[in-house]
Amino acid sequence: MPQSIQIEINMSEKDSLDAGFTELVEIMARLRDPEKGCPWDLKQDFKTIAPYTLEEAYEVADAIERDELHDLCGELGDLLLQIVFHAQMASEQNLFDINAVCQGINTKMIRRHPHIFADESLATAEDVSSRWDEIKAQERGEVAEDTSHLHDVARTLPALKRAQKIQRRAAHAGFDWPDIEGVWEKLAEEQTELLLEYELEDQQRIEEEMGDLLFTCVNLSRHLKVDAEAALRRATQRFEERFRAMESRCEQAGQVFEELDTAEMEVLWQQSKKDE
Repeated sequence: MPQSIQIEINMSEKDSLDAGFTELVEIMARLRDPEKGCPWDLKQDFKTIAPYTLEEAYEVADAIERDELHDLCGELGDLLLQIVFHAQMASEQNLFDINAVCQGINTKMIRRHPHIFADESLATAEDVSSRWDEIKAQERGEVAEDTSHLHDVARTLPALKRAQKIQRRAAHAGFDWPDIEGVWEKLAEEQTELLLEYELEDQQRIEEEMGDLLFTCVNLSRHLKVDAEAALRRATQRFEERFRAMESRCEQAGQVFEELDTAEMEVLWQQSKKDE
């Protein structure tokens, strides 16, 4: 257990933080009160609340992605409520409480930042990231029977995010292409294999090869220092904006979108791209 860390904070700010957080915890406890609580809240358990937790996390990311930072405060509150909700249910089962959650993350953050709270010296963000991974690997070895480098990569992560995280773990263990040229070659190989299965019309093999191709695209993203999940999300957003612009132009021209031929749609698509 690390020594207590003293961090300077204005007392009025601390009192406000304590009061606000305490009130939220008390509200959640009231909602879960067996006799006077909310019927909906009382009906929930960890599994029924988990989808809402994921949804709120995505809404936080969405507010940031849209650069709607005035929405961020509310979305962070919604996400914080989810954490307090889970902690309250755990407290009712004598598993842990919100204080244990806070103490656990405090301890973890101090342990994983030895360059701040201890005597280590790390000069760059890359050094910090590498040391973070080393400390996490040590933690996995101490607490888990499964000592694989891939232990505890959540299966519920979005597919691209999980693929990138697994690849990063494997690379940290030394299993990686020595340079990006190998990834380009692998990408071409996977494209060829997918085309072959497509020509053979083997649907199961097509799915497998499509998966291999996507996995390799994620690997390429990692080597290019691009977050695959963010890249695809932004590409999808660009497509949506362009497609909506196409529909709008079509409507303004008094045309029915579905009745346009390929060439007419291509003209609208290029116009939409040009307007950006």
